[in-house]
Amino acid sequence: MRFKPKDAEQLRADLPVDLASINPLSTPGYVGKVSGKRLRRRFHKFDEELRTLQEQLFAHARISASTDDSASGGRGTNRAGAILLILQGMDTSGKGGMIRNALSVFDPQGLKPISFGAPHAEELSHDFLWRIRKHAPQPGEIVVFDRSHYEDVLIQRVESMATPEEIERRYGAIVDFESELAAQGVTIIKVMLHISPDSQKKNLLRRLRRVDKRWKFDPSDIENRAKWDDYQRAYEIAIDRTDSDHAPWYIVPSDNKLYARTAVKFLLLRRLRAMGLNWPDPGYDVAVQQRRLSQ
Repeated sequence: MRFKPKDAEQLRADLPVDLASINPLSTPGYVGKVSGKRLRRRFHKFDEELRTLQEQLFAHARISASTDDSASGGRGTNRAGAILLILQGMDTSGKGGMIRNALSVFDPQGLKPISFGAPHAEELSHDFLWRIRKHAPQPGEIVVFDRSHYEDVLIQRVESMATPEEIERRYGAIVDFESELAAQGVTIIKVMLHISPDSQKKNLLRRLRRVDKRWKFDPSDIENRAKWDDYQRAYEIAIDRTDSDHAPWYIVPSDNKLYARTAVKFLLLRRLRAMGLNWPDPGYDVAVQQRRLSQ
């Protein structure tokens, strides 16, 4: 049976979250023996539609900005929508590969991938959301966070880098921040790429074996494996505390990378379809412009 875009909705987090009950090698929505060939066909099935929808989203933002600015002397408010895709997961869960593969279908001018590492000195001098707000989606954009503000309630919780009271405050701040984005017309999709310890071990060994991948390896990755259960619990709490209808969490089994990439593609497709996009009126008389060119 085919894996359909609507089947990806089965991955919506079921609260309270119990990650141990979710098999990272499972493929929810895909019925029957998993075939790489069939799954690859599904992965590419809607590429043209995705390209068209993204271009329509971007076009609406361009036209809306031009129309609003003309009507208000340059002080207009762009009413086009935007998408924020947040990718979280343990090391080697496939966040970077998701961007390189699943999202390569999109035009770069409307796609904005952002990778968040450890905060530097200036960022640490501000509230934890300060560096995140700078990259909030603008109208017409699809913004992808490779790690995000959730690191501040995950690693900082596990490593006791912030007090329990501060972590508690941050859950509320995150909910408020995402509510603000939704009110501004941003569609939010939050994805946890769920892998097994064995899968991570294989991925880390692969990095060590390949000279072109060793730069990705950090000895601290091995130390963090000893805290696997602590990180899983931190994810469960964060998802429970911040899931909402306007900023939903999806837990995507990711030991099968092609399945995970297809599922995330389907989630994006469904959100773009729900926007009811079309080609915007350009705001000028097409016939007049054609006559001008024919002269």
